[in-house]
Amino acid sequence: MNIPYYNNKKIWITGASSGIGKALAIELSKHGAYMILTARSKDKLEETKAALHNPEKSEIILLDMADSGEIDSVTNKVLDQYGHIDILINNAGISQRSLTLNTEMKVYHKLMNINYFGVIHMSKLLLPSMVAKKSGHVITITSVNGKLGSYMKSGYASSKHALHGFFDSLRAEIDGFGVDITLITPGYIQTDISMNALTKDGTPQKSMDSNTAKGIPVEIFAKSAVKQIAKGKPEIIIAGSIESLGLYMKRFWPNMLRKLTARRKEA
Repeated sequence: MNIPYYNNKKIWITGASSGIGKALAIELSKHGAYMILTARSKDKLEETKAALHNPEKSEIILLDMADSGEIDSVTNKVLDQYGHIDILINNAGISQRSLTLNTEMKVYHKLMNINYFGVIHMSKLLLPSMVAKKSGHVITITSVNGKLGSYMKSGYASSKHALHGFFDSLRAEIDGFGVDITLITPGYIQTDISMNALTKDGTPQKSMDSNTAKGIPVEIFAKSAVKQIAKGKPEIIIAGSIESLGLYMKRFWPNMLRKLTARRKEA
């Protein structure tokens, strides 16, 4: 069933070359949206574009979210060309698998630059035109780890917690301006995020976590997210039973959760 909310909307998805970003692009293309897809890999972006329902209603642009100068230049180019972006989906990001005591500071800087600073940088560049038009929607993919920390993910969890703090504050500041702010909080989703997760020295883990491998199929995640985004919800949680229980315990039994988290070797 077509969702009218997306028809002819200009939607920008970062990190659209794989995983959640690619799945969202494919799903949104079924609803008449015009897609602007950015990531670092041209070949993978081409694969995403080819998989769209209407590939002709899309553009791919190379963009490294760790490069602030590139964010400026690409965003200005897009605004000059399209005038206004209806929906921004902040999806680009990277994870981590390393103990805090062993992790080099450059890893924390990289995690924050991509997962946090890059996201708020782009959002701030696009928000003025949304506010001026009194129309727009900023969606940010966070994580269950944006609500609770877990083993070997101190930097990743910090960057996702920061996103919740920023966008919750922003939502309050622009209330009544016609711009919606939505945080999507995924649990374990079947993507390559753990394969690409940074280890203690910044090199990728190159192996799949078992919980990720058993997670929600990314296509199912995308279908659910697209339906709920159109309703303008401030937060959307799409998670399995383990992650949902963790969120419940964080709220009602935090001491028990802390004990369980300390014993887990994978989260």
